[in-house]
Amino acid sequence: MLSPAARNAQQPVIQIEQYTLPNGLTVILHEDHSAPVAAVVVMYHVGSKNEKPGRTGFAHLFEHIMFKGSQHIADGDHFKLLQEIGATVNGSTTEDRTNYFEIVPSNELELALYMESDRMGWLLPAVNQAKLDKVVGNQAAILA
Repeated sequence: MLSPAARNAQQPVIQIEQYTLPNGLTVILHEDHSAPVAAVVVMYHVGSKNEKPGRTGFAHLFEHIMFKGSQHIADGDHFKLLQEIGATVNGSTTEDRTNYFEIVPSNELELALYMESDRMGWLLPAVNQAKLDKVVGNQAAILA
């Protein structure tokens, strides 16, 4: 068994830069040029722990709504545009966070950042009853 000092000596040092933007968004940046890919991860500090008893499932529902388009990206285009460039895309919800990620070719980083920023700032104008009904229906079918 390794001592704590020996374990620490074996762990790589990962250099990061951290910024807090004027709007409160925290950005953590790490550069690694060993592969021609870029990863964008957006994490919201909200999950099932924020729900009230008897009114649960909203965090997970919202996770799915976030993939249904925004004011500038049509319903269905979030996955389509990213998958057309070979991206890996997904999201998940836990008790204390909801996250979304894209792993894209490094020359497509701007697209991934644009799409995340657009749904962060322009989701609500695109939310409507039809989209909500579709997401709820899809989840009900999965659970059935």
